Amino acid sequence: MDQFAHLREKLFRCCPTLEVRTQEPMSRHASFHIGGPVALMALPRSEQEALAAVQTAHELGIEPFFMGNGSNLLVSDRGVERFIIKMVPGLELCQAEDSTIEAGSGISLARLAIFARDRGLAGLEFAHGIPGSLGGGITMNAGAYDGEMSQVVREVTCLTTQGVRQRVERFEFGYRRSAFSDGKRLILSAKLQLRRGDPQAIRSRMEELSIRRHAKQPLEYPSAGSMFKRPPGHFAAALIDQCGLKGLTVGGAQVSEKHGGFVINRGGATCTDVLKLVEQVHERVLAQTGVELEMEVRVLE
Repeated sequence: MDQFAHLREKLFRCCPTLEVRTQEPMSRHASFHIGGPVALMALPRSEQEALAAVQTAHELGIEPFFMGNGSNLLVSDRGVERFIIKMVPGLELCQAEDSTIEAGSGISLARLAIFARDRGLAGLEFAHGIPGSLGGGITMNAGAYDGEMSQVVREVTCLTTQGVRQRVERFEFGYRRSAFSDGKRLILSAKLQLRRGDPQAIRSRMEELSIRRHAKQPLEYPSAGSMFKRPPGHFAAALIDQCGLKGLTVGGAQVSEKHGGFVINRGGATCTDVLKLVEQVHERVLAQTGVELEMEVRVLE
């Protein structure tokens, strides 16, 4: 019996309610719609199920890979011999105090923003169009339109890879990074500090940002959002446009003609297509501008 079959058997015995899948296609779990099968995936819907998954893996010496909605992930075409734990919506949303929200990490940022809006709480308008989960958003300090998660996160409850429960209040937020970026802790839930606002004004701001997103971003195609980090003193999309790379295509992958910072899956794109295209963009931008682009999207091989 291989290690993943052994893990699956132990998980079934210790936590029969936990959903576990073998050889699960990662194309179903990444916004790029790309990726081969993962050896084993657990989808906990509660803190107890997450604890069982993490502790059992630790007992067997298996290091899990923690993921959210897969909106910043590119997975190998051949799949991955890993154990993935993906938190899914389960822990209920609640308004802990007057302007504080507590939520499970698997909830989408879009749903979280709507929950806040409906209660007259401002501060999450920027997150409404980000296609990630709360846990993933905190991990990478997701942001858009002058807002980012570092502005609202006040407390995080997580598990270490050894299954130790922690409450964290220092997050080491930076540009698209946090204290959780090393993948050593699974975020279970978080408290967000918002502020009172007019529900109609909040709604109007969210609608305004949605219109701007749809006008500028290729939301009709699968992608992982911005493919490159913002280089100091520059904008990746502007550099790519300056170098005439919009529309550059490798296989089914293309630099978006609408927004140069996006690499899109026009249909049938593979991980290899995307990586070859990214390499071409990197080389040509460096040669023509002297600026080195760095991928923002995480590659899982």
